[in-house]
Amino acid sequence: MSTLLLPLRSRLTSLTPPLLREIAAWFSSDARHYQVLFQLTFLLFGMFALGWEISLLRLNIIILTCLAVQALFIQFTTKDWTGLKSALISSMSICLMMQANSIWTFVLAAVIAISSKFIIRIQGRHVFNPANFGILMALLITGDAWVSPGQWGSSALLLMLVGCLGLVVLLKVKRLDTAFTFLIVFLGLNYVRNVLYLGWPHDFFFHQLNTGSLLLFSFFMITDPMATPLSRKARIIWAALVAVLAWWLSTKAFIHTAPLWALISLSPLVPLFNRFMPGQNFKWQR
Repeated sequence: MSTLLLPLRSRLTSLTPPLLREIAAWFSSDARHYQVLFQLTFLLFGMFALGWEISLLRLNIIILTCLAVQALFIQFTTKDWTGLKSALISSMSICLMMQANSIWTFVLAAVIAISSKFIIRIQGRHVFNPANFGILMALLITGDAWVSPGQWGSSALLLMLVGCLGLVVLLKVKRLDTAFTFLIVFLGLNYVRNVLYLGWPHDFFFHQLNTGSLLLFSFFMITDPMATPLSRKARIIWAALVAVLAWWLSTKAFIHTAPLWALISLSPLVPLFNRFMPGQNFKWQR
C-alpha cells in the first residue's frame, strides 16, 4: 500500500509551494510546536465552547511572565533560545488548569514554574513538571489559587479532541507508555473498588473516565519527556506508582486534584530511576 502511495505523495509534494514545504518541515521537526498548537486549541475550545471567563489581560500576563523568566535564565545559562518554546507550553498549561482571584497569583505561579526548571535540577535535568510545580506552590503559598477539574465537563467532542491530539504529541516524544500505564492503573483501581467491591453502577465509573481534566493530565502533563524516567521499564513502574498514589489520595483523602499531588510527590524518584535503570537521554529538537 505504501509503495502505491509514494507516487501520489511525491506528486503532491511537487505541487506544494517551496515556502509551505519549508514551514511544514519546520513545524514537524519539533514536538513542542504540536503541543503549543493543541494547547491553544483546547484554550479556545474552553473559552468559546465551554464558556470559560478568561480575560485577555490574564492570558497575556501569564504568557509574557513565563517567556520573560525563561529568557532571563537562558541569557545567563544555556543561551539556547529554543527553550522559549518550553516556556510557552508551561504558560499554556497554567492558563488551562489554574484559577485564582488575583492576577499576582498567576504571576507567582509562572515565575515559580519556570524558575524551578533552572534551580531544581539533578543529573542535568529538571525534577518537576514546571506547570504542575508552579500551580501547586502558588496554591500552597497564597491560598488564592485552585484547580477546577469540573470546568472541562464531559463533552464527547472535547474528549475526542484531547485523545486524538494527545496521541499525536505522545507519538512524537515516545511517551505513550507513560500515559497508558497511568490511565490503566488509575482507572483499573477505581473499577475494582467502586464497581466490583462497592457495587456502584457502571455509569459512575464511566463518568470518572469521561473527564477532560484527567485526559489532559494523562496526555500533556505526566508525559513531560524532560521530567519522566529515561528507560521504558522505569517509566511504566513510575507511572504506575503515580496512579496508585493518585487513586489513594482521591479515594481515601478525598482530594479532587489527586493526580497533580501524586505527580509532584513522586517526581523526585525520577533521578533515582535514571541512576539505577538508565535509558537513552531525551533532547528537544533545536
